[in-house]
Amino acid sequence: MSALSLVLLLLGASVLAVVIFRRFNLPPVLGYLFVGCVIGPHALNLMNDVYRAEHLAEFGVVFLMFSIGLEFSLPKLYAMKRIVFGLGMLQVLLSMTLVAGLVMLFGVTWQLGIALGGVFAMSSTAVLTKLLVERQQLDSVHGREIMGVLLFQDLAVVPLLVIIPSLTQPPEKLAMLLAVALFKAVVVLAVILVFGQKLMRKWFHFVARAKSSEVFVLNVLLITLSLATLTELAGLSLALGAFVAGMLISETEYKLQVEEDIKPFRDVLMGLFFVTIGVKLDLHILVGLWWQVLLALLALLLIKSLVVGLLSWRLGSSPGNAIRSGLWLCAGGEFGFVLLGEIINMPREIQQVALTVLVLSMLIAPFIVQYSERIVVRFVASEWMMRSMQLTKIAAQSMGAEKHVILCGFGRSGQYLARFLSQENITYVALDLDPDRVREAAAGGENVVYGDVGRKEALLAAGLMRASVVIVTVSDTQLAEKVLHYVQESRPDLPVVVRTFDERDMDRLTRAGATEVVPEALEASLMLASHALVLVGVPINRVLKRIRQTRSQRYSLLRGFYRGISDRDYDDDDEHHPRLHSVLLASGSAGIGQTLDALNLDELDCEVSAIRRRGIRALEPAPETRLEEGDVVVVLGLPEAVTAAEERLLQK
Repeated sequence: MSALSLVLLLLGASVLAVVIFRRFNLPPVLGYLFVGCVIGPHALNLMNDVYRAEHLAEFGVVFLMFSIGLEFSLPKLYAMKRIVFGLGMLQVLLSMTLVAGLVMLFGVTWQLGIALGGVFAMSSTAVLTKLLVERQQLDSVHGREIMGVLLFQDLAVVPLLVIIPSLTQPPEKLAMLLAVALFKAVVVLAVILVFGQKLMRKWFHFVARAKSSEVFVLNVLLITLSLATLTELAGLSLALGAFVAGMLISETEYKLQVEEDIKPFRDVLMGLFFVTIGVKLDLHILVGLWWQVLLALLALLLIKSLVVGLLSWRLGSSPGNAIRSGLWLCAGGEFGFVLLGEIINMPREIQQVALTVLVLSMLIAPFIVQYSERIVVRFVASEWMMRSMQLTKIAAQSMGAEKHVILCGFGRSGQYLARFLSQENITYVALDLDPDRVREAAAGGENVVYGDVGRKEALLAAGLMRASVVIVTVSDTQLAEKVLHYVQESRPDLPVVVRTFDERDMDRLTRAGATEVVPEALEASLMLASHALVLVGVPINRVLKRIRQTRSQRYSLLRGFYRGISDRDYDDDDEHHPRLHSVLLASGSAGIGQTLDALNLDELDCEVSAIRRRGIRALEPAPETRLEEGDVVVVLGLPEAVTAAEERLLQK
């Protein structure tokens, strides 16, 4: 197989698998593993040059560790030191010890036991972070514990990358080789960190003066691969040098730009890495080892959930939060595959069982998280009492309030709004899930209480049946839809004002029952326009009239915008959001001589936003407007509708 054929095979299979896995809301990592399993030598045997792919896939690990280095932050570590170096460190050490002890009972050497302990101690940062964000639980007690443990696990990979290769050596040489490896790591890291800090900032300043994005990207690749090569020459891993490179760049002002530039390389090469991991899965061997796989999977889930849960409970968490943290962190993670690849001369059967257990645990992790709340409520009697006390506290805060405002979220927007309400002597009750923010604000005299507006009982406790208006101050469409659903069930007559980022979800939220939808981006544009118009001499009364008119027409003037290359990351689901597109009516176009009404673009779910004729642009043209040759018609709609409208305007 030629290099081009190999790349085409990997790209085609990966695209298909990841699309399918995304449809079922499963991690893309599992799609890559599935691709490797199917096209590998143990299934369809389509990829006969595995070694070439593995050599390229090593760079995926390099860029993954580089990204972890970029995320490294001493202030962040210090702020979470109790969780990171308390719960996180104890979880990794105890999980490694218990897993090593368990596998040694089945005749595995202690060296391999420790290596497998490191493999299974890891959890999936990518999967769990995504789930926490989706459930609005990053600031919850168990959310902070999970993020702290994941942070330490990411850091623990660095020493494990040094230790695990040394564990494969004979026992009589192990101590010396391990000491030498650790000494090399300390010396290399010290030299790079001491001298690299000053050089890195100066070098990036020098490169940035070229004002070339291509040169900047090339420089990032140069720095990353150079430090990775340096650590490899010192007898250490490529990944360790990449991690250090990320650490150095994280201290410069170029961190955010580097993150964006490196993301495509990291994601593509990491996908290739997981494909090569999947290639190693031999289904024929696993058929005969199914009971060992099942036993190992159950042991992994049980050990990690018990370790995390008991540690969390002993370190001061409530039983409910301890169980939540244990259930969230019990599965394996992507770094487990990275560490597994560092183990040399591992028996094939053990390798197959370990790979399969990691894959299956990551596959069922979202389902464990989904049912974690039911498990907590089922086994923790005090959870009912805590929820009851929380609702009682919310009810006490809103007791006696009539015709008040319920603020869903007390971030910056919620707090600014609360100040306006207070100036007008309007009573409000704010619900928020950030315990630190609630504690600080409540101590300062704000009428805010800890509560989840995504739960109907919390809204009812806040006085939903007596309120005059509900305002969703967080820009979260899913959460807003939940609130709207509960309000429609209990008080369909109650007005609800919803904040959203831009016009993308306006129609969706309006259909869900929102009285007013306030898009941040459009409101910012209105404010910019009002200031600009006043400064150029337009009377203030006319400016205010124009703004009121735009709002009354539900921002129709500002709906949609022209897409460009810089908007490629505007949204992952761009086909579901409106866009503007200019269509030139050249000689022979079908639309010439027809009125907008006759063209009937409305049936395509598309509208004409403007017409430019002989250099003059007319906004919102009348239905009887007749099109002429040379007109530029600006159409607004979803991409598919815009394409259909363009065909109707141009083709006879």
